[in-house]
Amino acid sequence: MFERIKTNKLLYKADNLPKCATGKYTLPCLTSSFNNQGLNYYVPRNGATILKDVISIPSNSDVYRAYFQSREFTVLSDAYAIRWKSDEFMPSPNQYLFMVMCINKVTDLPIYSYKNKLGGWNVVKDKYIQLPKSDGKINFVFMENFIAELEAQHVAELEAYFSVTGLNDTQLSIEEEQVLMDFDKIKWEEYKIVDIFVIKNTHNILSQDVKYNSGTVPYLGAGTKDNSVISFVSYKESCKEKGQCIFIAGKTFVVTYQKEDFYSNDSHNLVLYVKDDRLKRKFSQLALATCIYKSLNNKYSWGNSISFHKIQSDMVFLPVKNGEIDFDFMRTIISAVHKLVIKEVFLNADRKSKATRKGVSNNK
Repeated sequence: MFERIKTNKLLYKADNLPKCATGKYTLPCLTSSFNNQGLNYYVPRNGATILKDVISIPSNSDVYRAYFQSREFTVLSDAYAIRWKSDEFMPSPNQYLFMVMCINKVTDLPIYSYKNKLGGWNVVKDKYIQLPKSDGKINFVFMENFIAELEAQHVAELEAYFSVTGLNDTQLSIEEEQVLMDFDKIKWEEYKIVDIFVIKNTHNILSQDVKYNSGTVPYLGAGTKDNSVISFVSYKESCKEKGQCIFIAGKTFVVTYQKEDFYSNDSHNLVLYVKDDRLKRKFSQLALATCIYKSLNNKYSWGNSISFHKIQSDMVFLPVKNGEIDFDFMRTIISAVHKLVIKEVFLNADRKSKATRKGVSNNK
């Protein structure tokens, strides 16, 4: 049903590439990472095989999760792209999304890891996936409507959540408007991370030692999805990490704020607890997590992961006012961004809701 797409071999190394589009480096490139759907670096377009609206799968990773790639990209290393094997029919984005779900049921499994690799296309191509059929043929209309209706359901739930929580109030305060206008004027200084936080490694709870969906405590991993939460489990109380902290996935450098107590899947992961009570509020810690990520993102990667030893000498840029950390700015800027993001999500949800209702109606 699918074929692997041949791509030009690129001689770049990920560690030497920018993580933001800059100069001639404007084309996202695919690696085995599951952060940002594997698109974390940029290469020049010249000489690259440019792909779009295809499925990507890692070939050498800790997580073998397929993604539908809706924007232009190319393949760099430890991953590949596949497409529907037909010259007469091209699946729509919704149909590809449905098929990605089916593929992940046989590839994105906890049994596969760096120690127990799934393998590349030579292995995956022989896997069997289940697709809907009607009158002996693959039912593409069902796939289209399933994703569209699922999207409509998510939009409705999102709108209801906004209404109940009051998050649909996205009006910026005078203070929030001011920090946005003054952002470029803010002064930043470097601080040693160990001066701001108490740092420790987490416990090491392997996936085979827990039962997924067996409890209410978050079980964290190295991914960006769902704030790094893999599942909710029940496990030994002595292995639980305290919440109200910043969590750093050691191997992938995913940085998140964790409000609740949790379990961790790897002792390489770090937890950071603020020393100053003025930084314990949610928006302050979200700001700190962002600052840590922006300060160190270009330093750490799969080949050079962060560790308890390395972070002892690491520095983080923080906003300052009158020679001290500007706590008010950190809280207010995150509050403003929070409202702006919710406003955009709300508007986008409204657009999708209208488009989805029209699409489902046309397919019935």
